[in-house]
Amino acid sequence: MFKTLIKGLIGGVLASGLAVGAASAQKVIIGRFGNPTPMQLLASSDAVEKATGWDVEWRKFAAGTDVIAAMASGDVVLSELGSSPLAIAATQGVDLQMIAFSDVIGKAESLIARNGSGISSVGDLKGKRVAVPVGSTAHYSLMGALQHEGIAEGDVTIMSMPPDQIAAAWEQGVIDAAWIWQPVQSQILKSGTLIMGADETAKWGFPTFDAWVVNREFGMANKDKIVAFLREVDRVNKMYLKDPMAWTPDNASVKALAAATGADPSQVPAILEGFAFLPMSEQITDTWLGSAANTIKGTVQFLKDAGRLNMVLDDYSRFVNDSYAAAAAE
Repeated sequence: MFKTLIKGLIGGVLASGLAVGAASAQKVIIGRFGNPTPMQLLASSDAVEKATGWDVEWRKFAAGTDVIAAMASGDVVLSELGSSPLAIAATQGVDLQMIAFSDVIGKAESLIARNGSGISSVGDLKGKRVAVPVGSTAHYSLMGALQHEGIAEGDVTIMSMPPDQIAAAWEQGVIDAAWIWQPVQSQILKSGTLIMGADETAKWGFPTFDAWVVNREFGMANKDKIVAFLREVDRVNKMYLKDPMAWTPDNASVKALAAATGADPSQVPAILEGFAFLPMSEQITDTWLGSAANTIKGTVQFLKDAGRLNMVLDDYSRFVNDSYAAAAAE
């Protein structure tokens, strides 16, 4: 069912081609997620428009599958995209490239168990109902955790739900646990317990991250402006990295992130701690962008072995382009 869904999303839109011409270069739709991360300071200001000259529309997405469809249609040419959906999109033929890391995911995506559910570890998920947005980085982390613990997917009732439905299902008591991100994570933690985060599954060999991806043709035609965009991303990330402890609930930047995402300012500092933000100078090393193609391939191999994809490409290097980040780091 998962493969059919993804193919349906992509197959229909690929047939129409990618509309990335001069008009797109003037008005640019940039996709983003709803996490209160430093890049939201850009989405709530005109900094990117000033740096690039674009007429920017920021479009918020709830899940990576929606980003894939929007980029495959050519509607969105630059966006955040989780590592698992990125692996799926590349394998299915969406002509995009990863150009930078938006963030590396830690406890920002975690397994939360309902109090009284009898779940105190991943091993307790057998026979339980676990909600997750299928095809997301959270889903990949859940699958990795189950594999690490030797639990077959069939031993767990995995319920595919977008974040808002997970929150509603939790309130109705129809799920026992969920692997999810903010702000739903904070909401369900009021009557739940954090079992583990994506930082732990990463140590088990299942890393997850959010990438900045660009339509290949659009990127080639607008390299200087993409570089200017990444410099702005680097600037706001460094604002946080300079003194994370200063980002308290009464900090002006934290208040701006809360206003941009709907999060409570009191929640933002802890949410930020659930991610790692990398300066561009670090991103262009072999550890990060230099190994991203192999990381993507490893993700695809895992998804294929789990029956979520039909094939693994021999090489994913054409889906990673570090030249934009290298120029932004100068």
